[in-house]
Amino acid sequence: MCRVEETSGKCDYRKQWEIKMKIFGEGKVEKLKNSMVSRSRMKLWMIRAMTTILLWTCFAQLMTLEEMFGPRLLKGWPSCFSHSELPLVAELSSIPPKVILPPKRVYKNNGYLMVSCNGGLNQMRAAICDMVAIARYLNVTLIVPELDKTSFWNDPSEFQDIFDVDYFITSLRDEVRILKELPPRVQQRVEQGLFLSMQPISWSDISYYVHQILPLVLKHKVVELNKTDARLANNELPLEIQKLRCRVNFNALRFTSQIEELGRRVVKILREKGPFLVLHLRYEMDMLAFSGCTHGCNSEEEEELTRMRYAYPWWKEKVINSEMKRKEGLCPLTPEETALVLKALGIDRNVQIYTAAGEIYGGQKGDSARTIRLEILPKPLIPNGCIGLSSLLRKRHICSYI
Repeated sequence: MCRVEETSGKCDYRKQWEIKMKIFGEGKVEKLKNSMVSRSRMKLWMIRAMTTILLWTCFAQLMTLEEMFGPRLLKGWPSCFSHSELPLVAELSSIPPKVILPPKRVYKNNGYLMVSCNGGLNQMRAAICDMVAIARYLNVTLIVPELDKTSFWNDPSEFQDIFDVDYFITSLRDEVRILKELPPRVQQRVEQGLFLSMQPISWSDISYYVHQILPLVLKHKVVELNKTDARLANNELPLEIQKLRCRVNFNALRFTSQIEELGRRVVKILREKGPFLVLHLRYEMDMLAFSGCTHGCNSEEEEELTRMRYAYPWWKEKVINSEMKRKEGLCPLTPEETALVLKALGIDRNVQIYTAAGEIYGGQKGDSARTIRLEILPKPLIPNGCIGLSSLLRKRHICSYI
């Protein structure tokens, strides 16, 4: 009996062991199957990813080849666009590209530089270029320059009336920080008189501003330069300064859209009539008074020019020998001399002359107009630079600067 029970117990034990082995064996098989499925899925995703990368690489290479050889390879092929779609394509191509702003230059601000320009528009434009370069190398914040309103032209225009002020600020943000006005807390200091106003020395190099002007900025926090004409030397300056000057002059100082539209309209009118020539006949009262050139003027006109020269205290040269200056080649050409030069250059009488200048001063006025009309052009198309401003510009006084 005992043997039978022992035998039956051993049999039950074996059955239980077989059952456990079957259970664990099936689990391992199931795990193995699952791992194989997951591996196959991973391989599939890897193949898809590699195929996508390969396709994008081929597409980029094809686009590059199309830009390089497309116009030559496709020249003469029929266009994919119908005639009705061509105006739309031209319109889309005329849309200006989005302007990408340069990154801001981060630097420790040493103070604020205010600028009051003086002179005509050309002098002020050159001065603005100088002041931007100075502000850049002094690591100060430049306030948008104020234009001269007390000169002979007596023009009340602000910076934003002539130039695109927003473009001026953003296009130079990688060089210098420019603000339209002082921050409120700094403006309060200025209103209380806690700032320095001065005239920098003419034709100074950058070391003068670093060693003389920068300590004053650090001391007063706000410095105003109330005279800016020819305050920075033209030669023997670092190349970086000259490059920045050029960048300001030819890129950052962009005229307003109204003035640019006026220029396009004037040029269009001139081109429609044939060849043309632009003449800056610089024989105006302020030029003659400043330079002291009175050749061809009578005694009354000479006295009037002398009085005007003494009326402007910032014109340093008061006693001037007109004949000596003329012999040294420091006087402008008279209108008659200008007409003779044009004739000597072989300018055709039928060529239009656009006279970009103010009113001719003195006894030369009638003779010059008659000489140019008879010898050069019988009927000038545009007698001055102010045509069309009333319909194109919101402020008529900008005419004096143009």
